[in-house]
Amino acid sequence: MGQRTLNIGATTGTPITVWLGPVALTILVVLLYFAPHLVNPGILFVVGMTLIQSVFALSWNLLFGYTGLPSFGHAGFYAIGAYFTGAALRYDFQLHFLVTLVIAGLLGALVALAIGVVALKRLTGIFLAVLTVALTEALGKIIGFSPALGEQDGLGNIPRPIMDFGLFTVDLTHGDDYYRFLVVAVVAIVAGLWWVVHSRLGRAFRAVRDDADRARFVGIDVLRYRVYSFMISGGTAALAGALSAPLTRIVTLDQVNWLASTQPILNSLLGGFTSFWGPIVGSVAFSTINYWTRSFPGLSEMMVGGILVVVILVAPTGIVGMLGKLRDRFTKNGDKA
Repeated sequence: MGQRTLNIGATTGTPITVWLGPVALTILVVLLYFAPHLVNPGILFVVGMTLIQSVFALSWNLLFGYTGLPSFGHAGFYAIGAYFTGAALRYDFQLHFLVTLVIAGLLGALVALAIGVVALKRLTGIFLAVLTVALTEALGKIIGFSPALGEQDGLGNIPRPIMDFGLFTVDLTHGDDYYRFLVVAVVAIVAGLWWVVHSRLGRAFRAVRDDADRARFVGIDVLRYRVYSFMISGGTAALAGALSAPLTRIVTLDQVNWLASTQPILNSLLGGFTSFWGPIVGSVAFSTINYWTRSFPGLSEMMVGGILVVVILVAPTGIVGMLGKLRDRFTKNGDKA
């Protein structure tokens, strides 16, 4: 399927290109952390949601891009994290916020485990994708009839947390402070996922994706690794939802439907699902397009859809894949010269 990951700074390149990627990432993280001093609150909110959508898209791409399992109902995992965290803060569960995030992620992973153990024995491909849609719709119906979760209105007025570490406290009630916490959390999650896909576990995922029969032949337990991927993906999506609740301060049923599930798919396709960084690039591009077209009522969706169609037709491997081809072309031209 071609190159599956983007090597930031090729290991066979010059010292400059080797360090270019890490240096650029470091500068980007620093800029993101100090963004409250650089942009207005409206743009800061868009940046915060883009970070969350990046994690959400990475969780979907771990399942599809690295393990070959499609999910059209990933919003269900996102909603589990968002509603649990929203309820924990709204009803004051007396849980440390970090513990709340861990529980939210574990809930998403456990639900994924239950689905995976039952479904992955029999279903893959489109049948698995349809099943995830059906389960997400069922989850939405359950939430819609749950008074404690706000039924059709959702949970509003969600307070932002104050983290007590005994010797000191970290107050995240101000939007700028929670945004900085969000940047740190997203960087940690992205680093964790990067380690997963480049570890022995990630190599097993790719072997299962490329040829499940050959993977079995060499001794890989295909079902087990598919369940592992489903659990990590579900848990990460739930974490993305958990981080969103204090930022938006409201959780609604709009986050629990098939339309919400298309967002990580579009972000991954736009950025490039064959690359680890593709979903992040796609999330940034999609948010930028949405922001620029926000002043065109009724035309915004058409413009976003049209741009997506053009990008996907011109560059099937996404923005990252297109940039990689351009880099290779310039490199070859440079060698010939």
